Amino acid sequence: MECLMPATNSPISSFTGKKVIVMGLGHFGGGLGAARWFASQQARVIVTDAAAAETLAEPLRALEGLPIIFKLGGHDAADLQHADLLVINPAVERTQSAFVQAALHAGVPCTTEMNLFLERCPAQTIGITGSVGKSTTTALIHEALSAALHQPQNSEPRTQNLELRTQNSELRTPNSELSPRVFLGGNIGRSLLFDLPAMRPHDFVVLELSSFMLEETPQIRWSPHIAVVTNIFPNHLDRHHTMATYTAAKQNILRFQEPDDVAVLNNDHDLVARWVHLARGKVVKYTTRNPAAHLDLAMPGAHNQSNAAAALAVLDSLPIPLDRTAAVNAIRQFPGLAHRLQCIHTLELPGTPPHHLRFFNDSKATSPDASVTAVEAFPPRHAIFIIGGYDKHLPPEAFDAFERLLAQRALAVIGIGETGRMLIERIQSRDGPSPLRAQYAQTLAQAVPLAHAWAGELGAQAVVLSPASASWDQFPNYEKRGGLFAEIARKLS
Repeated sequence: MECLMPATNSPISSFTGKKVIVMGLGHFGGGLGAARWFASQQARVIVTDAAAAETLAEPLRALEGLPIIFKLGGHDAADLQHADLLVINPAVERTQSAFVQAALHAGVPCTTEMNLFLERCPAQTIGITGSVGKSTTTALIHEALSAALHQPQNSEPRTQNLELRTQNSELRTPNSELSPRVFLGGNIGRSLLFDLPAMRPHDFVVLELSSFMLEETPQIRWSPHIAVVTNIFPNHLDRHHTMATYTAAKQNILRFQEPDDVAVLNNDHDLVARWVHLARGKVVKYTTRNPAAHLDLAMPGAHNQSNAAAALAVLDSLPIPLDRTAAVNAIRQFPGLAHRLQCIHTLELPGTPPHHLRFFNDSKATSPDASVTAVEAFPPRHAIFIIGGYDKHLPPEAFDAFERLLAQRALAVIGIGETGRMLIERIQSRDGPSPLRAQYAQTLAQAVPLAHAWAGELGAQAVVLSPASASWDQFPNYEKRGGLFAEIARKLS
């Protein structure tokens, strides 16, 4: 996608007294982090959001006492008068926002929280994108690199000699005796603006990068030093409209790399494997096709073997001394991220003999392909799946593989939300030797007790919330959806 304004060659060095508008406070830290940071920079900050104050209670509490003006419940173009900068939340589609278009028409410079950080980041960057698995892969890289540098949590790492790319893309060994540190941020939910003063050229920043974030990086002509691409499947077509546009946004992670940079590509995913022609530097491909190389992971599923392989490929591409054994141990022991096949509760069900029922929160699975990996992580006829949510207007065929897999492997299926009814109807209409038990329950409050009742009847070993859909029809975000699932499950007896 072409950028809507010229690239920024030199970021503003001081925001003291500047009028800065942060558009879209949101719930994931970007708008919140930007607003706090600009206030600390003595800017005149206005936060505007289409949502009303009552739906933004949590981020508003975090900003209490700061010199910030709030304009909530809508956006007023009059606020753009004499504005020096508009910071746009990644969730905002520029072309569909009258407020953004008014800013562009008025000549107000526009940016994002991520671009603000990237323009000022002195450290080495490792960026991860993909349709499925990028959050877990990002976390694994962070954990493995921290362990490989002997940097456990709350402990000072030991000194390492590093070869690093400087601003002119040459590799050198820094004279500093200070050891490298590893920072984690991006779409995984944390703004790094306040960490900038602590970052040095020989530190590492591990960033999860969404397609929404990558849409904007051409403005600053940026790609990470190491770019990781896990896979590409249809997703967010309500925003990107076509697969070509969605794919182009993802490809921005490689677009501005330099000859000394590295592209780490999933060789098991045919589309991503062909992106080698886009790489400007070294290409590293990873695979899980050799079962002997699989790790004994705490996380279930073949997809996590792929995530682990990506993390090790990143470490093996770094031209620095690392403790690979420590990295492998960190990957093996990683318990997984919240809302990503996270076991949140275990019940003992009566029977002869009694058996345990485990509840897995996979609320982060907001696309069919993400939920396919969840279904494949459990033995056939082992689990009851709760599916459905906000309709992102994916083509019906995008759900075909997910539905077929459910028919083959699920013990039962319960639908919720906007897409849940459609999915249940399609599953019930499928021909098969033994019809799958399936029912639309509309809400989690109805679906979880129903799954619990069915588990006793059918001998289920697991109940899995893996919606294959976004959360926005009934929840502000997937975290709230997963939290309610856990809350209801833990009240069952």
